[in-house]
Amino acid sequence: MTNAAVSIYVARELGAVQFGAFGLAYVTYSFALNASRGLATDPLVVRFSGAEGASWRRAVARASGTALTVGFAVGACVLVAAVMLQGTARLAFIALGITLPGLMLQDSWRYAFFALGRGRGACLNDAVWALTMIPGLVFLRESGHANVFTFVLTWGIAGNIAAAVGPLQTRVLPRVSAGWNWVSQHRDLGPRYLAENTANSGGAQLRTYGVGLMLGLASVGYVSASNTLMGPFVVIMMGISLVTVPEAARLLRRSPQHLRLYCLLCGAVLAVAAMGWGITLLVALPRGLGHWLLGPIWRPTYPLMLPVAIGVAGTCFSDGASAGLRALGASRRSLRAQIITSVLYVVFGLVGAYIDGAVGTVEGTMVALWIGALLWWWQLRAAMQESDQVPELRWSLGYRARLCRRSKHA
Repeated sequence: MTNAAVSIYVARELGAVQFGAFGLAYVTYSFALNASRGLATDPLVVRFSGAEGASWRRAVARASGTALTVGFAVGACVLVAAVMLQGTARLAFIALGITLPGLMLQDSWRYAFFALGRGRGACLNDAVWALTMIPGLVFLRESGHANVFTFVLTWGIAGNIAAAVGPLQTRVLPRVSAGWNWVSQHRDLGPRYLAENTANSGGAQLRTYGVGLMLGLASVGYVSASNTLMGPFVVIMMGISLVTVPEAARLLRRSPQHLRLYCLLCGAVLAVAAMGWGITLLVALPRGLGHWLLGPIWRPTYPLMLPVAIGVAGTCFSDGASAGLRALGASRRSLRAQIITSVLYVVFGLVGAYIDGAVGTVEGTMVALWIGALLWWWQLRAAMQESDQVPELRWSLGYRARLCRRSKHA
């Protein structure tokens, strides 16, 4: 919700061009976030959901240290990229690069809490982020220092403060020195999840950069604004996604025959809800909500809303299958599905932008996301059929069972 609120605030206060620069920085942040999750916290959720006591603390210390290392590495790359950029995009990248390590660490605490089944801890940590960010944004507006650099910096510093609160909540300190050991221990999952997650966010990043080069920052701003209007629902989808994988892993241990139904219900319910939110926006935006949220840029954003909503529904339907593949530890199949979907996303999105501008790019990505959804479900079906035959999957299930028994014994 903090991310959605900042996006709406920037769009309303700074206009299409600076919001376009913010959009470039935000997709870069998403890329870093997905890289961190792939190496650090996705293996934590898959293999340590339900673990308690010393086992959980050791795993969280190593996973959070890995996330912090990823933040430093990607943050340095972002600062180098900022040197080669100009104007508002350069300012946004400088602010992002400075704050990126703490933002990666803050996200790792979320996954640590959900792996333990204590979502209230994650909620409290995110509340610290929100409560420290709001006074800063108000100050920027009242003092006349509002620009894309100060907005991104304020948002990032608030996230770093929340990251500093995490060790007080978990009684765990990140072990940066154990990062390589963590990646090596989970080398059958981490590198594949890294490739899968970065293919996902990298596709969005390439499409955004391509739209910026072909159509300009204003068009990036309109596309970003359409995604921002779906933000309140995406908040729900992301929150549920934090829970679906740990719950799918627990269900797989208790009642494997119900995994397919669980995944189907998750994906279908979220897809229907996404369309419901999109229809609500289509009705409410012309009746004053659009101008109130986005100011004058709502009008060129409005034609993008229907294809964006349909595309988000496709992503939701894919998420159900993704949860099942993660629970099974079928990283090869999930990687294959994600790479193909991401390639389709970039190609269809850029071809659409070339043919019909901002409307064309969101229509192209809509088609790509639904083709990808069908592919994700085909991969889940195949993974469930071979789950008793592939050694990797048997090892993954056995690993979780042994871990569960050790945790109970401890």
